[in-house]
Amino acid sequence: MSKPGTITAVNALILLYFSVPTSVADENSPQWYAWRGPNGDGVCHEKYSDWSFDEKPQWTFKMKGRGVPVVADGKMYVFGYHGEGADVEETITCIDARSGEQIWQHAFRDYISDTIYDRYSIGAAAIDPQTKNVYLQTTNGRFIAFNAEGKILWQHSMMERFGRLTFPNGRTGAPIVEGELVIMHCITSYWGKQGPARDRFYAFDKNSGDIVWVSEPGIAPKDSSFSTPVVESRYGTRVFYTGTGDGNLVCVNALNGKPLWRFHMSFGGVNSSPVIYRDTVICPHGKENIDTTEEGRMVAVKMPGTIDFTAKQAVLPASSEVWRNPTVSFTSSPTIVGDRIYQVSKVGELNCINAETGKILWHEKLGNDNLHSSPLYCDGKLYVPIFSGKFYIIEPSDEGAKILHTLEPGGNLIGSPAIWNGHLYLHTTKQLYCWKFNQKGIETLPQPVKGIPLPGKVTELRVVPSDVLLQPGGSRKLKFERLDAAGRTVGTSESGDFAKYIPPTAKVKTQMDAGFLKDTISATTTARASAGAWKGSDGDVGGIFRGRVLSSIPFSEDFESYKTVVDSKTDPGEKFAYPPLPWIGARFKWEVREIDGSKALRKTLERVLFQRAMTFIGHPDLKNYTMQADVMTDGNRRIKSDVGLINQRYLIVLKGNANLLEVNSNQERLKVSVPFPIKYKTWYALKCRVDLDKSGTATVRAKAWPRGEDEPVAWTIEVPHNKGHTKGAPGLFGFSPQSQKPVYIDNISITTSK
Repeated sequence: MSKPGTITAVNALILLYFSVPTSVADENSPQWYAWRGPNGDGVCHEKYSDWSFDEKPQWTFKMKGRGVPVVADGKMYVFGYHGEGADVEETITCIDARSGEQIWQHAFRDYISDTIYDRYSIGAAAIDPQTKNVYLQTTNGRFIAFNAEGKILWQHSMMERFGRLTFPNGRTGAPIVEGELVIMHCITSYWGKQGPARDRFYAFDKNSGDIVWVSEPGIAPKDSSFSTPVVESRYGTRVFYTGTGDGNLVCVNALNGKPLWRFHMSFGGVNSSPVIYRDTVICPHGKENIDTTEEGRMVAVKMPGTIDFTAKQAVLPASSEVWRNPTVSFTSSPTIVGDRIYQVSKVGELNCINAETGKILWHEKLGNDNLHSSPLYCDGKLYVPIFSGKFYIIEPSDEGAKILHTLEPGGNLIGSPAIWNGHLYLHTTKQLYCWKFNQKGIETLPQPVKGIPLPGKVTELRVVPSDVLLQPGGSRKLKFERLDAAGRTVGTSESGDFAKYIPPTAKVKTQMDAGFLKDTISATTTARASAGAWKGSDGDVGGIFRGRVLSSIPFSEDFESYKTVVDSKTDPGEKFAYPPLPWIGARFKWEVREIDGSKALRKTLERVLFQRAMTFIGHPDLKNYTMQADVMTDGNRRIKSDVGLINQRYLIVLKGNANLLEVNSNQERLKVSVPFPIKYKTWYALKCRVDLDKSGTATVRAKAWPRGEDEPVAWTIEVPHNKGHTKGAPGLFGFSPQSQKPVYIDNISITTSK
């Protein structure tokens, strides 16, 4: 007999299948809502009569890309980019899926990321099957919801709001829509218990954009990951499986974000999306294995038969591995059809694998290497892009691969194909292509619909949003959802009874300077910058939510009130104080230390992951402000650190080694500097502002001078930026090459520009 909170694979009723009738394909046929198709496995469920293929495209659309177009009701949404140098912009474009005519487009400039070269749009949008709204994460972390007409419904700057980190490889991936939620993942360093850098999953209310839950199913990441979750019904709820940046294959409850289990495979990130075969999850990776010195493998992991929702996340033992084979795929994802897996390896080989045993039945050499792109299966044929630019249409059997067509459309193939209503779409680094199949009829194959049981006893009160952001004088209404142990919604409550709460494990014992009444949390006009948790109940069930208050302008901080009483583990005998809790990512990047007879912020050195540290100290919607601070680099004649400020999505940096004052927003998109001699262990005053004119040009102005001397009248540097950033959170920047030399910041002030 199962104990309470335990769901078995048998009693979950997940094997209820209902067939969708076969029909002629049109707008009611299977849509291509997500990058891997309707079931997340790279399979299109259309079937054609008298199929043939004309190698000449029906139309092309000039837009560079590295992802996958998605389609619903004849509208295609393409994530791409255009322009050169400082004018590069990522775009989402709505196109008529039949004619290739543009319907609408939004463009986005990169800001304060470290994406290099043109590694943009490595991902895809996702479409909500119910509302047909569209969701996209840009390379630097804007998460945006649009309706089908192109109106922006809501958006978050994940970098400024939740501490999203960026990486030179630019891998972004795609969100998924699950019921009333839209789920995405990225590596973040936020605040409090979410301060350490982790590969986290964020679920937002798909309609309002409110944060619903945050999940942290892995350990410290070694790499970024753009593995897209695959969802199914299991354990009496909805779960997803995906790879993470710490080398794990994880299973997470999609309804409430609770990590259920993980299986550790590699020392690096797992970028491929898995596939499901019966009671196993199958996934390749391309990093060093945790149990051998070899690089990469494909594994089948047996899922636990039962889950105890009241227990901690299970770490599956090595014996959970049913089989492995030597297939190495760094970022390409497999396709599964019946008990056959089709996967393109890192060295450009198409493999056919028995899903039951892991045996490689055959392999076909298609190119010298492959990156990101994944195969698609439809009506007995595989559509296989290869990085070098070749695109194959292949008829597979258990004996081998029969190549029907080989195309070279132009450009590298880093994305994957999509099929909708007899049309084949492929995005290259040159443009988007559409081929229309020759056929005399399209059928929609039956598809299983999986159900989950009705909700059970209420065990939890969930507050939405689960993480509140306020400024002085602001307020926020909350929603209260009653959930059962499996995360299923039982009902809602009109109000709750919540009070400030300090978790016993909290390193910084502070509370949010706000008040709570019935269903609203609010901050007075004099509220101080603060952060904390709230714990409460609605009758018989309780819950917790978190919140921050960020300072409004004017703002100043000299750190003199901080008590440096914490013993340093890296510098014996030294003591420090933790930085302000509501500052994003501050705790693991900065410490308040005694320096030169006063207290100042010092960049930490023990974490190489944070050798480049950005910390946001204000609201993402702020604009038209002037920042000033005292800054100091450390080092010697050979190596010096960099220090700077963030103003409205621009970095203003004293470059220690280069002896420059630099303005940049992305090193390859906007970077302008002037000579400025910098002495290490010497304090400088740094001042900056951003002015926006009516044409949309932003002019970044900055000046620096030795602390204690008179402020110069003229700006040291003035940088105009066409289509400039109109808003952005103020912040702090430090770069310690290989975490060797610290950075210091003191006497921060932010005032309204005049």
